[in-house]
Amino acid sequence: MERLNISRSKITNTINSKMVLVLLILSLFTLTLEAQSRTTKVTLEVDGVCNMCKARIEKAAILTKGVKFATWNKDTKELYCIFNNKKTTLVKIKQSIANAGHDTKEIKATEEAYDSLENCCKYRTLEKH
Repeated sequence: MERLNISRSKITNTINSKMVLVLLILSLFTLTLEAQSRTTKVTLEVDGVCNMCKARIEKAAILTKGVKFATWNKDTKELYCIFNNKKTTLVKIKQSIANAGHDTKEIKATEEAYDSLENCCKYRTLEKH
């Protein structure tokens, strides 16, 4: 009888240990999904012509709170951006870029911001170089 009680106790402990392990794994999986749902990856069109534009556009995006990564391709005029959507929005990122003097489809740079660009960066009037 005592042997049977020891075996039941071991079985119960084993089952409890496995349940704790399963709950722990499910918790980690849920946390991972939540972290992924906060991350947004986007590609947007941003006007510019040269490597100075590239540096300015990327800097404007990266300095926006919540942006984790930004890279602009001067041939395709596309900015690939990864950001935490709990800390910023796409509109805020586009506004930061416009404030730096570069147009997006939805938000245009003010004349003052555009005029502050170097002459070689005046994408509205210059050909790509």
